[in-house]
Amino acid sequence: MSNPTALWKNWESRVVDDKFPLQEWLGGSDQSAVFLTQTPGNEPQKAAIKLIPTNAGDKDAKLSRWADAAKLSHPHLIRLLAWGSCQIDDALLLYVVMEFAEENLAEILLLRPLTPEEAHGMLQPTAEALAFLHKAGFVHGGIKPSNIMAVKDELKISADGLRQTGERPTTHPSSAYDPPEFKIAGPSPAADIWSLGATLLAVLTQNEPQLGAGEPRPASVPATVPPTLREITRQCLQPEPRQRGTVSHILSQLNPPAIAEKTVASAMAERARPPAAQKRWMAVSVIAAALILAALLGFKFLAHQPEVPAAEPRATTTLAETLPAQAPAPFSENKKSAAKGVVRGRVVHQVLPEVSRSAQSTITGRLTVSVRVEVDSEGNVSLAKLASPGPSQYFATRALAAAGRWKFAAPQLDGQAVASTWILRFQFGHKSNQVFPAELKP
Repeated sequence: MSNPTALWKNWESRVVDDKFPLQEWLGGSDQSAVFLTQTPGNEPQKAAIKLIPTNAGDKDAKLSRWADAAKLSHPHLIRLLAWGSCQIDDALLLYVVMEFAEENLAEILLLRPLTPEEAHGMLQPTAEALAFLHKAGFVHGGIKPSNIMAVKDELKISADGLRQTGERPTTHPSSAYDPPEFKIAGPSPAADIWSLGATLLAVLTQNEPQLGAGEPRPASVPATVPPTLREITRQCLQPEPRQRGTVSHILSQLNPPAIAEKTVASAMAERARPPAAQKRWMAVSVIAAALILAALLGFKFLAHQPEVPAAEPRATTTLAETLPAQAPAPFSENKKSAAKGVVRGRVVHQVLPEVSRSAQSTITGRLTVSVRVEVDSEGNVSLAKLASPGPSQYFATRALAAAGRWKFAAPQLDGQAVASTWILRFQFGHKSNQVFPAELKP
């Protein structure tokens, strides 16, 4: 297919295999596209469906891998619900239907790095899922922030790319999270360990790692990373695969406190409280697992009101494309707000999206749209662009229109008003709406 991304965006409202409607385009690349869908039957449930071009040489193998992955059951592994082949117009495709994830860790890193407690909370369930896979004879092959997701009240890792240990991929887009040996040796338990360490480094520093290129060498882990996490990261990022620790070794070092027995569900209940209550629980040293889920799921936002401008094409924003965030960062290199001679900007006038009551009544849970705005030195929005469009074109369009009408008091650098960049995260809910602004620069 020529320019498959442009083609796939036009497939909304089509039906795959006479069973799965393509309700909303969620994102993708030249290799795949992901849509919001729902399962058939008397009690349909929200799900995500990924479409990929059929490769005749790999078709049966991929379908077989999905069938094997669907048999696996673990609380921190995305469930595969259905899979098969289909045709849309002239395009021959494979599809896999999976649990719908409301958010992924890469979206949180648009705003800020994780605190050490939150990183601990990400590491625990991710390592548990990898331990389960490795014991069952599988490797993940793609651990990175975008594949660590929130599904209702659970942290889960993706499952559509699993393969049995020793099985080589026919194609694999390169990633900053691949180990140095990946192109030659392919996926392995040791490769998963490297990717986990690279992910840990990324979430703590808010910088996508650049570790696999050039001559392999031991990774440099900032001294500001707490000792336990620094040692785990260092062990994971050993250039020689045999020198890396195992998942069991990582779990033994985490040594989670007894308070970690607090359920994820209770953490989610905390997330639903008013902002003041949220600040209280964030100030308390809560469980590792609860904290990361509060980060992943607690940053989902709700909005209110009706009207519509033309929708801007959905854009996917990678961690490498983002700027350092202003939000609470535990490390000195991220504390730009304390820079000498800098006075932060502030919001003077905010506008909530106009959403019809009928549209708002269809929302279950929370729906988040993030808009990146460029603000000139007079405090006016000069450019608004979707950073994370969420699952609905309708709400993304309205958030984008509202963001363009915000007013700011410009930040000052050495006494002079300067331009700034902000992320506005709009949260839409069934009954209420909120917005959370964060200044990214200067």
